[in-house]
Amino acid sequence: MKMLSLLLLIPIIGSLLLLTIPENSIENKIRMKRITLITMLINFIISIYIWLEFDSSTNQYQFVYEFIDLSYCHLNIGIDGISLFFVLLTTFISPIAILSNYNNINNNLKYFLISFLLLETLQIGVFIVLDLILFYIFFESVLPILFLIIIVYGSGEARIRSALLLFLYTLAGSLFMLLAILQIYSYVGSTDFQIISLSEINLDSQKILWLGFFLAFAVKTPLWPLTGWLYRAHADSPLAGSILLAATILKFATYGYLRVLINFLPDATNYFSPLIQTIAIITLIYASLATIIQQDTKALIAYSSIAHMSVVILGLFSNTIQGIEGAILLALAHGFVSPALFICVGGIIYDRTGTRIIHYVRGLVTYMPVFTILFLIFTLSNTGIPLTLNFLGEQLSLIGIWERSPLIAALGATGIVLSAIYSIYLYNRISYGIYSPHLKPIKDISRREFILLITLLLPTVLLGIFPNVILDSLHFSISSLLYNI
Repeated sequence: MKMLSLLLLIPIIGSLLLLTIPENSIENKIRMKRITLITMLINFIISIYIWLEFDSSTNQYQFVYEFIDLSYCHLNIGIDGISLFFVLLTTFISPIAILSNYNNINNNLKYFLISFLLLETLQIGVFIVLDLILFYIFFESVLPILFLIIIVYGSGEARIRSALLLFLYTLAGSLFMLLAILQIYSYVGSTDFQIISLSEINLDSQKILWLGFFLAFAVKTPLWPLTGWLYRAHADSPLAGSILLAATILKFATYGYLRVLINFLPDATNYFSPLIQTIAIITLIYASLATIIQQDTKALIAYSSIAHMSVVILGLFSNTIQGIEGAILLALAHGFVSPALFICVGGIIYDRTGTRIIHYVRGLVTYMPVFTILFLIFTLSNTGIPLTLNFLGEQLSLIGIWERSPLIAALGATGIVLSAIYSIYLYNRISYGIYSPHLKPIKDISRREFILLITLLLPTVLLGIFPNVILDSLHFSISSLLYNI
C-alpha cells in the first residue's frame, strides 16, 4: 500500500479504535485522548517521510496510487510541490488542535475526537486527490462535521446561527463549482487532473467555468463581500475548531486557486486577474479596518486572517514566481501564527478569565510574564517582522504583484501598516495598564500551553530564516503555472 493512502486510512483506523472504548470512566477518556494523539503523530511522521523522499527536481505528481478494485470507486491520489506543504501543515496542526482542548472537553469526548480524526482524513484528501469530482467531495465533506462541532461543542450563545452561516455560505458557493465540474466533464470527457491539464478549452468557456470555481473559493478564502460567516464561526467554535479553520480549512481556497483556476483555466485567470486583485485590495482594507474596532478577541483574530489571506490572493494572481511562492509561504505562516494567537486569546486568556471582551482584560503582565512574552512574539509575527515566515511571505507576494501593478502593490502594502496597528493595539490593551478590577489573580501558562506555543513558534522562525527548505520543493511546480502574456 502506498504512503499517501496510509495518510487517509490511519485516522479512520484510529476512529474505529475509539468506537470500541466505552466512555464511562476517566481512565478510558485518557486512553481515547492518547490513541487520538498517537494516531495523528503517526500521520505526521509519515508525512515527514514523504517530504524526505520527495523529488524536488520535477513537477510531476509523485507517490501516485490508484484504487480501482471497485467499479463504482476510482480513487486517484498523488502529490506534487504545491500540495506537499499543505499536507504537512494539516498533519502538523491536527495534534495541536486536539491538545488545545485537551482538558476542557469532557462531554461526548469520543465523538469530539472521532470528528477531528475524520477531519484530518478529509483535509488531506482535498490536497492529494487527482480528480475534480473527488476534490469537490472532500472539499465539501468537512462541512457537516464542522457544523456539528460548532453546535455541540461551541461556547457562544449564537453558535447555531454561526454553524448555519458556515454551512450555507460554503455550500451555496460550492454548488457553482459542482456545475463547473460537470461542464468540464462534458467538454473533456474526464475529471482527471492530468487529462484536463492537457485539454484545450476556449476562452469564452473558460470564463464561465472560472466564475463558477471562483465563487466557491471566494467564500472559502473569504473575500469581500462573502466574509460574514468566518468571524462568527470562529467566535462560537471550540478552540480546536478555530485552529483547524484558520490553519488548514481556509487553505482549501488557496490550493484551489493554484490547482484549478491558475492551472486548468489560465486564459480566464489572466483575463480576470485585475478583477480579483481589486477585490483582494477591498477585502484587505475592509478587514483591517474592521479588525481595529473589534472587542471580541477571537473575532479580531478572525478578521486579521481575512486581511492576511487577501495578501495571499495578491501573490497568487501576480503571475510571477516570487508572488506565487510568497503567497504559499504566507499561507503556511498564517497556518502557524493564527492558531497560536487563537490559543493565546481563545484558550489561555479565556480559560482563566471566562471572557473574550477586551474591555474586561488588561494588565496581564502582572501575573503572566511568560505568556506576555510569547504573546508579544506572535503579535509581532502577525505584523510580519523580519526573521519570521510571515515577513518573507508578505514581501515576496508584494514584490510579485509589484511587477504587474505597482499601484495594487502599494495599496496591498497598506496591510502591513494596518496589521501593525490592530495587532499591537490588541496586545497593548490586554497586556499592560492597571490590572483589571474585574479579574482575580490568575496563573501563568501551564507546561502544555507552553509546549503548544513553542511548537508553533519554532517553524515560524526557523522557516523564516531558512525558507529554501520550502522554496526548493516549490520551484519546478510553480514555474509550470506561469502564464506567457
